[in-house]
Amino acid sequence: MGDGFTWNTQNREQDIATARRTWSQAVTLLRDPSFDMVILDELNIVLRYDYLPLEEVLEELRSKREMLHVVITGRNAKEELIDLADLVTEMRLIKHPYKAGIKAQRGVEF
Repeated sequence: MGDGFTWNTQNREQDIATARRTWSQAVTLLRDPSFDMVILDELNIVLRYDYLPLEEVLEELRSKREMLHVVITGRNAKEELIDLADLVTEMRLIKHPYKAGIKAQRGVEF
């Protein structure tokens, strides 16, 4: 649901609006009992750049159904999110297509 965001943003207000819109949809999915797993791709980046209030995200995660699995990706997770998580994995970058000039692709990065 994103706009192909990178850390080289050209329009912070638009990125915040996109994050807000996407988070609203994510909350709908988190509350939908037909899902057993919701993947919030790159949410850590959104939180790192303060595009959403951390406490709002933590509150929603604290109130999730017991057997709902939530996967949150992205670098530099906030300590409060790490503390709340059941499992935390840290990945190490070896190679990234962005460094080779490959732009974000619809259906892959957004």
